[in-house]
Amino acid sequence: MFAQTQMEPTSKIPSDISTELRRLAHDLSNSLETIMQASYLLSQSKLDETSKRWAGLIDNATRDAARINREVREILRSRST
Repeated sequence: MFAQTQMEPTSKIPSDISTELRRLAHDLSNSLETIMQASYLLSQSKLDETSKRWAGLIDNATRDAARINREVREILRSRST
């Protein structure tokens, strides 16, 4: 599901680091949600073909970033102390 990390599978992330990373992942989710909503609204507008392609790039990149963020959160859940 997610890329292999340098940590051993049984390694735990210290709680202070885990807490900070969870906070950052949460903040990132909020920012990505705003971008996704704006991208959706933009795609509902009348756009020329070039603008449609740019909007599609934004949408795809944001979806990729959201997926990566979910994977980071899963790692944090499985390896937090």
